[in-house]
Amino acid sequence: MAFISEWFWFFLLLPLAAASGWVIGRRGGERHSNTQISRLSTTYFRGLNYLLNEQPDKAIDLFLHIAELDKDTFETQVALGHLFRRRGEVDRAIRLHQALAQRPGLNDAQKIQALLALGEDYMRAGLLDRAETVFGDLAALDARAPLALRHLIGIYQAERDWDKAIENARQYEAATGESMGKLVAQFECEIAERHRTAGDLDAARAAVARAYEADANSVRAGMIEGRIENESGNDAGAIRALERAARVDPDYLPDILPALLASYERVGDTSGARKFLAEMTEHYRGISPVLALTRMVETDDGVPAARAYLAQQLKDRPSVRGEAALIDLSLAEGADPAATLSDLKHITDQLLVRNPSYRCNRCGFGARSHHWQCPSCKEWGTVKPLLNYAVV
Repeated sequence: MAFISEWFWFFLLLPLAAASGWVIGRRGGERHSNTQISRLSTTYFRGLNYLLNEQPDKAIDLFLHIAELDKDTFETQVALGHLFRRRGEVDRAIRLHQALAQRPGLNDAQKIQALLALGEDYMRAGLLDRAETVFGDLAALDARAPLALRHLIGIYQAERDWDKAIENARQYEAATGESMGKLVAQFECEIAERHRTAGDLDAARAAVARAYEADANSVRAGMIEGRIENESGNDAGAIRALERAARVDPDYLPDILPALLASYERVGDTSGARKFLAEMTEHYRGISPVLALTRMVETDDGVPAARAYLAQQLKDRPSVRGEAALIDLSLAEGADPAATLSDLKHITDQLLVRNPSYRCNRCGFGARSHHWQCPSCKEWGTVKPLLNYAVV
C-alpha cells in the first residue's frame, strides 16, 4: 500500500513539479534575481525530496507554494487546479479553471485545455449537466475532441442515456480509429433489456441485431436473444442463440445452461443436449456441464452409470459441488463404502493441493506456504493461515 501511494503521488505531482522547475529556469533569465532563483530552486528540490521519501503532504504544500508564487503561468495554474481536484477541493479547482478559461489572450489550445479541466472538475463534483455542456462544446472542436467525447460517453453511461452514449462512441471511433464495437454492443444490450422487460420483444430483437453488428462475438447479445426467444415460445431459436453464446465464451456457461437445458427439455431433444454438454466438457474446465450431463446419464442409464461417469470426471476436475453430487449418487446406489471413500479421498487431496493454505488479509494474495512479508503487496505480518487450514 505504501508503494502504491508513493507512485500515485509521484505521477500526480510530477507535471506540476516539472512546470514549476521550467518556470524557475525560464524566469531566472528574465527577471528573477539569483537569490530568488535559489529560493525557488531550493523549494522545488525539497518538494521532490519529500515526494521520493514518501512524504506527499509536505511535497504538496511546497508545490502549492511554488504555484501560488507563479500565478501568471498558464500550465502551472492548470496543474494546480488538477491538484486541488485530487485533494477533494473541487470548488477551488472549479473557480481556478473558470478563471483560466475566461483569461484574455489565451490561444485556442490553452482555451481548450482550460475548458477540458473545468469539465473534469464538474464531473468530479457530480455536476453532470454542466460537464455535458462543456464537453459538448469541446467535442465540436477538432483539438482534444476525443478526450471530450470519452468524458461524454462516461456521462451518458451514468445517466443511462444509451442512445447518446452510442452516438458519442461512434464519433469517438471516427475521430480516433479506435474500435468501440464491444462498448456499443453493451449499450445496445442495455436497450434490448429495457425493451424486453417492457414486453416489446420486436424492439428488443432489433437492439440485439444492432449489438451483433457492433460485436459479432457479443456473449451478452446471445444470452438476451435466448431469453427473448424463450419468452416468445421459440425454443429452437433460444437453443441456437444460447449455444452460440456458450461457444463464444464458455466461462459464461453456468449462467447459460439453465435456460438452454430447459429449452432442450421442452423440445424433447435429449440427445442434442447430451452432445452439447459433452462438447462443453472439452472446452470448459468448470463442473457445471459435468453435473448436468451426470443428471442426464442418471435419467437415461441409471445411478451406477452416472456415479461411474462423475467419479471419472472428478479425477481431472476436482470440485466441492462435484464431490457432494458423488456422495448423493453413492448413497442412492448403495455403493461399496470403501470404493466411495477412496474416490472422495482422491478428490479431496486434489482440492487441497490446488487451494491456498494462507492468504494476505491486506491484498488477498494466496499462498501454499507462509511468508512473513507478502510477495504481492510487500506488507509484513499480513499473510495468515486460512480458517479451513489446520497444521495439527
